[in-house]
Amino acid sequence: MIGDTAGMAEGRRTRVVLADVQPRVHDHDRTRAELAEQTQVGEALVRGLVRAQLALALRLSLVVAIGLGGLPLLFAVAPEVSTAKVAGVDLPWLLLGVAAFPFLVVVGWAYVRLAERNEQDFVAVVRRPER
Repeated sequence: MIGDTAGMAEGRRTRVVLADVQPRVHDHDRTRAELAEQTQVGEALVRGLVRAQLALALRLSLVVAIGLGGLPLLFAVAPEVSTAKVAGVDLPWLLLGVAAFPFLVVVGWAYVRLAERNEQDFVAVVRRPER
């Protein structure tokens, strides 16, 4: 029975679906949703990150203020330091004009490294499964 339609139906493929697979909602997906929807939990997480970044910025600003702002105080308290010469150049010029730039580069590098670590910690908290 080659011309029979019943024979043609047997040659077709049939897709069998056992069950509709629903993607599992992971805990970190819920946390991401809370961040995106700006719920109280999401706001608390973001506030924590902002506080950590602000605290880091203030600490390193204090290091810069003490490091560079303390030099004029040092020159006022110890006048022999302000009159000292290194290789024919006044020490205050070397400290404020030359040594200040590498100091600021190191502080900037430290800030970027520590700020990225804060962000990585934040991402780890967001991705961590809730218990």
